[in-house]
Amino acid sequence: MKIKVNKKFINITKVEGFINKFKCMKFVLDPITSGFCLVKKRRLSTYFFCQKIDVIMTDKDNNILYMYPNLNSEKRIHFKRRVFYTYILPLDSCKNFNIGDKLIIKEK
Repeated sequence: MKIKVNKKFINITKVEGFINKFKCMKFVLDPITSGFCLVKKRRLSTYFFCQKIDVIMTDKDNNILYMYPNLNSEKRIHFKRRVFYTYILPLDSCKNFNIGDKLIIKEK
């Protein structure tokens, strides 16, 4: 799966299961170039994330409900209602998005 950001596409890995969601970004030291999609994840903790990230939370139709650009490590995003997908993206990926926009997803 890929997300269109500006004129390029970012590869997205869909992560399911509690343990996989818990450890998907923990202790990753290299800068990320791809992203993660967490299904039915309504809260997020960035403890032990070793880099800054962008987080976008959407509903089932991929309409953006919440955006957290340039999110530092050791932060918490508390429970959000109506969120179905949580996208963890590389830094500066959500500059051109606004709340209410629809993410363009390209399935394989």
